[in-house]
Amino acid sequence: MSLFKGKTLMITGGTGSFGNVVLNRFLKTDIGEIRVFSRDEKKQDDMRHDFQARMPEVADKIKF
Repeated sequence: MSLFKGKTLMITGGTGSFGNVVLNRFLKTDIGEIRVFSRDEKKQDDMRHDFQARMPEVADKIKF
C-alpha cells in the first residue's frame, strides 16, 4: 500500500517547470487527485489539453 493512495495533493505554481516535474512524478503513483494551482490561466488550459491528449487514463485525476 502506498503512502499516497487515495490522497489529494495540491501543487502551487503547478504550471511552472518544477510544478510540471512534481505533477508527472505523482501521476505515476496511485494518488487519488492532484490539484494544480496557478495564476496563469492560459498555461492551465494548455496543460489540461496536453494531458487529455497524451495521458487520458490519468487526466481525470488532475483538477485546475
